[in-house]
Amino acid sequence: MSRPLIGITAYFEAARWGDWVREAVLSPPSYAKAVTRAGGAPVILPPLGLHAVEDYVRGLKGIVLAGGVEVGAQAYGEDDDARVPEPQSHRDRFELALARAAVQADVPILAVARGMHVLNVAQGGTLIPWLPDVLDHERHGEQGPHVIQVSVSSKLGKAVGDKVEVVAPHTQSVRRLGSGLLAVAWADDQIVEGIELQGHRFGVGVQWHPERAEEIKLFDALVEAAR
Repeated sequence: MSRPLIGITAYFEAARWGDWVREAVLSPPSYAKAVTRAGGAPVILPPLGLHAVEDYVRGLKGIVLAGGVEVGAQAYGEDDDARVPEPQSHRDRFELALARAAVQADVPILAVARGMHVLNVAQGGTLIPWLPDVLDHERHGEQGPHVIQVSVSSKLGKAVGDKVEVVAPHTQSVRRLGSGLLAVAWADDQIVEGIELQGHRFGVGVQWHPERAEEIKLFDALVEAAR
């Protein structure tokens, strides 16, 4: 059985080889390894402009919107917050266009951490720019594990069960859900930790990093949908 091509979004920034510093397309290997283990063929997608977005969507069988620097606030109508790392506008533009095109074409999507925010904003949703401002605690910024409650009727729940323990430090979160999206996973303070596209073959976003886990059930589900 042939392996479906799964695109993975990536950074485009300076990297060092010995004494050389050059611009490079960068992707943590954990994404490609998870796609490979799940039976897919990973393809790294450089954020070099919008000219190839429609070609990617036509040629790929699935897309991973990977983690990284938070989405710039201007993408969802807010002012930039000095506490948030400087956004990568080129990556925002590329991934927002890619997400919209993939949704339109019913291409399976797994959106990870930043990727979940990209998917939400692409569908017209908004984010909380600085999560500690709306909570009386800072547990979401901590490195320790916490338990997420998952809707058992969702595609996410069918893949991982009704509860999952994750490590997912983040300083931003979903505020208003985008069109066609449902919240399907929550922390104990009701901050959204998972979203899902209604009526889509497979459109799942999670706040944590499933590519780092021993079990790669979400990647299994993505590749199965891509077949």
